[in-house]
Amino acid sequence: METQLPLFYGLSFLTVVLAFAFAAYLYLWVKKQKTSNAKIEEVSQLIKEGANTFMRREYKVLAKFAAVAAVLILVFLPSPIWNGNFVDNISMAVAYIAGTVLSAIAGKIGILVATLSNGRTAESAQKGLKPAFLIGFRGGAVMGLLVVGCSLLGVAAVLMITGNSSILLGFSFGASSLALFAKAGGGIFTKTADVSADLTGKVELGIPEDDPRNPAVIADNVGDNVGDVAGMGADLFDSNVAAMASALVIAQSLSGGAYNNISMVFCYAILGLFASIIGIATARVGKNGNPTHALNSSTYVTTAIFLVLTAIATAVFEGFSWRIWAASAVGLLVGVIIGITTDYFTDDTKPIVRKVAHASGSGPAFTILSGMSYGFISALPAMVGIAVSALVAYQICAPMGEGYAIFGISMAAVGMLSIVGMIISNDAYGPIVDNARGLAEMGGLGEETIRTADELDSAGNTVKAVTKGFSIGAAGLTVISLLGAFMSEANAALAAAGRELITGFDIMSPMVFFGVLIGAAIPAVFSAMLILGVDKNAQRMVQEIHRQFNTIKGLREGVEGVKPEYGKCIGIATSGALRELIPAGLMSIAATLVVGFIGGPLAIGGFLLGNIVSGLLIALFMSNSGGLWDNSKKYIESGEEGGKGSEAHKAAVIGDTVGDPFKDTAGPSINTQITVVSLVASLLSTLFVMFSIFH
Repeated sequence: METQLPLFYGLSFLTVVLAFAFAAYLYLWVKKQKTSNAKIEEVSQLIKEGANTFMRREYKVLAKFAAVAAVLILVFLPSPIWNGNFVDNISMAVAYIAGTVLSAIAGKIGILVATLSNGRTAESAQKGLKPAFLIGFRGGAVMGLLVVGCSLLGVAAVLMITGNSSILLGFSFGASSLALFAKAGGGIFTKTADVSADLTGKVELGIPEDDPRNPAVIADNVGDNVGDVAGMGADLFDSNVAAMASALVIAQSLSGGAYNNISMVFCYAILGLFASIIGIATARVGKNGNPTHALNSSTYVTTAIFLVLTAIATAVFEGFSWRIWAASAVGLLVGVIIGITTDYFTDDTKPIVRKVAHASGSGPAFTILSGMSYGFISALPAMVGIAVSALVAYQICAPMGEGYAIFGISMAAVGMLSIVGMIISNDAYGPIVDNARGLAEMGGLGEETIRTADELDSAGNTVKAVTKGFSIGAAGLTVISLLGAFMSEANAALAAAGRELITGFDIMSPMVFFGVLIGAAIPAVFSAMLILGVDKNAQRMVQEIHRQFNTIKGLREGVEGVKPEYGKCIGIATSGALRELIPAGLMSIAATLVVGFIGGPLAIGGFLLGNIVSGLLIALFMSNSGGLWDNSKKYIESGEEGGKGSEAHKAAVIGDTVGDPFKDTAGPSINTQITVVSLVASLLSTLFVMFSIFH
């Protein structure tokens, strides 16, 4: 059975080369599109410089964190280096560094392509919806292909070189720790600028969203790139790696035919990337078509291709199980269903967004109350979906033997993330067209072009909410399987210590319950720390905007030649984000260590359970309510409920400023936080067994 594995390693590397070649072609295609508007080129260059400056400073901070973490991993993991097995410790440290570097590269290339695409998309919007959509989508697709290619390359290379799936947890921890800080930092930056620009521009002065008089407007566009492109790219890179790593850890721990299971994980990952390539290549929108429909139908096409290809592979390759195929199919289909329910709550053609827009006519309090209520309701279908997919996958695979039930759940996560190349392409499209809309306004391209860009932007918002639902759902399944990976790692340490093995986590055990309560509180505190970061930063930026409007003569009136000091606002967003990005992540990791060293593996099992359940609920609520408020505002701006400048519009803008840090800072960072603490628990399981106060 082992003979199949080298074949899949070879196919993994071949598919990665294909994905990278296609990404290079798309990049060159986007670069070839013409730009002629001098104002757009000038602003686009400012956005690019601001994004690169922030990323450079952020990566310097994260490099210091990664260096300290790598030294600690070298000394203590997978077991203390003085125990004599130093080769594993070196492998783990190198794998950790590789995970951080690949995650950083994915984010950096995303920025490069997004800042190249935004101006070209804006200028193409003059010719109509179709050419502008294609540039925005293909720019995002470069990011999608590179992220998935890097994750498959990294996982295959680490396992092929070391032959030890536990080392993969180090690689995954590198990816997820960088993603946690990149998402938090980028999210704080982008929402500081967005909230400040909206409150001072739209609410106080009644000027348009991307009016060049507003000093925060460039920082807002920079933020779209560092938060929604680089941050989300690192986040989904981490989710994909974690799903594969947990599946491979469990596959290797299963006795008999384990190589079949490892081969299956790689086979499905390869076919998922291949299906995404086909889906991206065929994505189109008609001349007067609907961009939301085009993006969603590409996702459905990719899903169908993946299901067909994996079914063929399962039939062809010896030892592949139909039960495991069914588990991954359930995961993928539930991911699509979660996306559809999210779309219902966040799309401005559906009733929920329109109800919140109508409520805004009665004032901002009603905007907030209705949006929060629908946000909480929207979490139920996704939570039920995650629960059902975990239960069905468990039941399908349980008859295969001990350990296979949890492997079924991990394969459901792999299935849900199999089309992640398409998901990231859709996600990165959002900030590109958001920037394009701003550039169209600043470049004076006219109302018709701005209206086209608005239509593209609205589709980006809706699809962004869908992709966030997808990534949160996948994180839920991944961490359930990481809980299985933690159990197998902890049991190996318990067996070595001659102690009783863990068969499950009994909620009536005081040690487990102790962990559950603390774990449940962590996502709430983590979210609060990030939102307070946005709050403090935005207050500083609002003061700076007021200073500029009050002291720069002719700025408020829009006198020709008078420019705001954009750099000051970019500086405030950068320094504030860098100051706030580390504490929330460190708090989550520190809490895991404290619980583990007090209560041992049982307490950590409870901690992870509490963290998963409360984290998923809060993340879904925040992502969906934020998307709902944003599209309610856009619905009113399209001329409904009184249109721009009305009381309903002002109330909706306030709702959107509350929703901004919900959907783009705290919400999507929580799923990374859940993954990070799960990986920390698995990596430190041996130390928790050896050194906990209460065994």
